[in-house]
Amino acid sequence: MEGLMRKTSKLVGLAGAVLALSLLAGCSSNEPDPAQRAVNAANQADQAAARADAAAQKSSAAAAQAQAAASRVEQAASDAKAAADRAEAIASKTMTEHHPMRHRRHRAAAEAAPEAPPAEAAPAPAPATP
Repeated sequence: MEGLMRKTSKLVGLAGAVLALSLLAGCSSNEPDPAQRAVNAANQADQAAARADAAAQKSSAAAAQAQAAASRVEQAASDAKAAADRAEAIASKTMTEHHPMRHRRHRAAAEAAPEAPPAEAAPAPAPATP
């Protein structure tokens, strides 16, 4: 009976080993187990969040640059308007003040000047006798 027990236990041991190998072969297929899939999904989500954060920082920087450019354009427009206002004021003064004053000065100079030619002028040439 001992021989039969030995053969049976070897047979049961061998069947157990085959069963264990078949289970391991079924578990070691190409598909990852659920825990590994969860880790992979978490890694992908972390990478996507990092990319989204980088994109948000880039868009924030671009928005700040656009706002600074708009501020510079607004300042330039304000400076141009101020320069145009100053030019208009100068033109207005020039048109109203200088022209009438120039005429008055010429008129006053003409009234104050004597009719005789100035002494420094060369004498008129003598008429030619025929």
